[in-house]
Amino acid sequence: MKLIQTINELRAELDVLRREGKTIGLVPTMGALHAGHASLVKRAVAENDVVVVSDFVNPTQFNDKNDLLKYPRTLDADCKLLEACGAAFVFAPSVEEIYPEPDTRQFSYAPLDTVMEGKYRPGHFNGVCQIVSKLFLIVEPTRAYFGEKDFQQLAIIREMVRKYPFNLEIVGCPIVRESDGLALSSRNARLSAEQRVQALQISKALFASCEYAKTHSLAETKLYVEECIAKAEGLRLEYFEIVDGTTLQTVTDWNDSTYIVGCITAFCGEVRLIDNIKYKE
Repeated sequence: MKLIQTINELRAELDVLRREGKTIGLVPTMGALHAGHASLVKRAVAENDVVVVSDFVNPTQFNDKNDLLKYPRTLDADCKLLEACGAAFVFAPSVEEIYPEPDTRQFSYAPLDTVMEGKYRPGHFNGVCQIVSKLFLIVEPTRAYFGEKDFQQLAIIREMVRKYPFNLEIVGCPIVRESDGLALSSRNARLSAEQRVQALQISKALFASCEYAKTHSLAETKLYVEECIAKAEGLRLEYFEIVDGTTLQTVTDWNDSTYIVGCITAFCGEVRLIDNIKYKE
């Protein structure tokens, strides 16, 4: 496995492989890797000849500077994990390498990017599209892999690929959870032992709501989850929305769509955690 830090070096390596007819898988990450990322990389390795993993904390998608500063950075440990998973290249550029000058491009995919995370983190998805589009242009992958934990992000990236002339396949991969149900996240590393227990109430509420939904209305189910989080010690709900899984727009009845997802964001102390659950698919 090679660690590469410049665009020119990565392109030179990949150009040779592309001329040989090799398929290239890309797994974009912000580092601080865990078993969830490993599952993406292993799938990419299984489905492509060569896999590139980007390890870059992208500043343009943070609307909270403190969140950017506190985001964990563990490149050495990341490289060990990625080598074990079979990645061929780790692309870990500097901010100056990716943004030699400010990226002024504006991406707008309303109404996908104006609800939920788009509402509470203005500019976040524009930053996501900036970095992901740059990576697509640099790597020119056959396939790119994203986790379904970032459900809204995945929908927006799919829309970006539909609207831009990117010749690649977007592959969504299921949420990976701890044995007790907590969704794996790089941000979990910032939780204390006590907060780790408190955070578990997020996934417990979602799982319980799936059973609850079988005999209750959509509005009752939404209220049920909100009340579960309100009662949970150490948690503060930012939002819980039940939406159409394709359009991300709020639904009010279980019959409104054949694909319905509950998306939640809650704070555990200062750590912002997201999760989702599929009610219908």
